[in-house]
Amino acid sequence: MYVERASRLTGAVVWTNTPSAAAGAGRVLPDGCMDLLWHDGRLLVAGPDTRAHRTDGRGGAWAGVRFLPGTAPTFLGLPAHEVRDRRVELADLWQAARVRRLTARVNAAADPASGLEEVALALAADADPPDPLLMRIVTALDAGRPVAATADELGLGARQLHRRALTAFGYGPKTLARVLRLQRALTLARDGTPLAETAVAAGYADQPHLAREVRDLAGATLGELLGGG
Repeated sequence: MYVERASRLTGAVVWTNTPSAAAGAGRVLPDGCMDLLWHDGRLLVAGPDTRAHRTDGRGGAWAGVRFLPGTAPTFLGLPAHEVRDRRVELADLWQAARVRRLTARVNAAADPASGLEEVALALAADADPPDPLLMRIVTALDAGRPVAATADELGLGARQLHRRALTAFGYGPKTLARVLRLQRALTLARDGTPLAETAVAAGYADQPHLAREVRDLAGATLGELLGGG
């Protein structure tokens, strides 16, 4: 069973997932975010996905902190593109002694999710604040503004915007815009908006365009996603 709640870290989400034996394979959709994960007593980092990440539904409980888009590289001290489409042991990214201390802290907590949240809060407290320009990039692209217009609005050249996006989000602004548009469409469709209206409201040319993008990014049809398949 998957459960999430808002974190005390601004914009972050704390979640747990304990798949049942009958749950089968799952699908984690791209959302522009990075996660700090706990599984089987180990800490991992989930990089930003460009396509759906499939899970086999086995292997026990997971917990995670999903950071606000663009913020995790500041807290974790690594560019997002280095872990794009990857799940990486934290011990492969940081000094072993530091990872052992943090792992012990999470494992000693009342529950792994709460322990992860405390670690995330401590990382944020020790790091410089994320660049506010990053949220302006997300806001502009999530509002459906073209990439070129977003760069002009923020006073950036196209190459500057691309470099910043790679570091903060793991991919360029065009891919980020596609991912954010997918999430907008899913929110509308899950709220019961007819698919033709969903397509237009989310910024697609039409419903077939929506269907193609969903299949490309999620590896499934919108009907399968809405039905949990």
